[in-house]
Amino acid sequence: MLRDLQETDVNAIGEINQEALGYSFSPEDTASQLARLSQDPHHFLLGFEDAGSHDLLGYVHAEVYESLYSKAGFNILALAVSPQAQGQGIGKSLLQGLEEEAKERGDAFIRLNSADHRLGAHAFYEKVGYTCDKVQKRFIRFV
Repeated sequence: MLRDLQETDVNAIGEINQEALGYSFSPEDTASQLARLSQDPHHFLLGFEDAGSHDLLGYVHAEVYESLYSKAGFNILALAVSPQAQGQGIGKSLLQGLEEEAKERGDAFIRLNSADHRLGAHAFYEKVGYTCDKVQKRFIRFV
């Protein structure tokens, strides 16, 4: 079932991030970010909980994407489902929940970036109606 992410989800989020995305982030930092972003109306955090065990099985995190060259939309920063729970429609449910929120806010689109080697993710996004409209490189400088 879909629900807001909660403070008690910190460890599960960390495990999902590590197992599904390959990202390692401390529980303390995850808790701090979750507390801060949960209060920010420009961020949307939605989880999928197993109805029986109440375990968090996946989540989506999106931010408002605004620019001077387009209407507002959502930019997905993370869509992650525990590998043991993949293939059960959880990712699709999370995206549907995000789409409902986007419609309520009057957003024009939902966008995301996906690394070129994540072919399974690309197939999933295409299956649920997303189209690839650009190939790009990411540049970053740490300060």
